[in-house]
Amino acid sequence: MDFKVFTAAFAAILLAELADKTQLIGLSLSAKSGRPFSVWAGSVAAYMVVTLVTVIAGTMLGKYLNPYLVRYTGAILFVLIGVLMFLGKI
Repeated sequence: MDFKVFTAAFAAILLAELADKTQLIGLSLSAKSGRPFSVWAGSVAAYMVVTLVTVIAGTMLGKYLNPYLVRYTGAILFVLIGVLMFLGKI
């Protein structure tokens, strides 16, 4: 295992996912159900599946796509969606 890549992935995902809508859903489900361990286990299982699909897709597409193209296309889409949300179009 490459510890540098592991640390970079951990830090990036931790900061990106901190206090997003997923945490709000977990918070409300845990409060409503009174079963925090079940909510945690379900959340972890779901995130593992999503991450597995993402990593497999990234591995396959990484052979064909330029990383800079992916980075800048993602950035442009992120800004475009933010502007459209701000304007009430989405």
